[in-house]
Amino acid sequence: MNTTKDFSMKNISERRPSYSVQANQQRSHAEHNSNRELSTSRVLDYLKAQLPEQYELAEIVGKWVWLDFPKATHRAAANTLWRLGFHWNQRRCVWQHPCGAFAPYAPHPGEPRAKYGSEPAKAA
Repeated sequence: MNTTKDFSMKNISERRPSYSVQANQQRSHAEHNSNRELSTSRVLDYLKAQLPEQYELAEIVGKWVWLDFPKATHRAAANTLWRLGFHWNQRRCVWQHPCGAFAPYAPHPGEPRAKYGSEPAKAA
């Protein structure tokens, strides 16, 4: 016989994500963080191999790789970008990869393209 307590506990356990889902999320987050240390050339190589259409849109700004690709347009591509170490910059509306050159507490320049210069990735 099912009691109310058993039923409510069953519902709670059904709503919790499984340990394998949590482990996958932790691995994905660890992969994202470690890939943020990759060099510019390695990031471009991975981008060209895994997302060739987005590679055509990539721009090198200083040491960083910027990608003017809408955040929500293609979910699978956005997930791949995130795993590669990219993050979405809400202010500039671009995906960015720091390529190991990031200082989170440094002052941000007004326009990085003007300060560091920029070039299309396919020209590099």
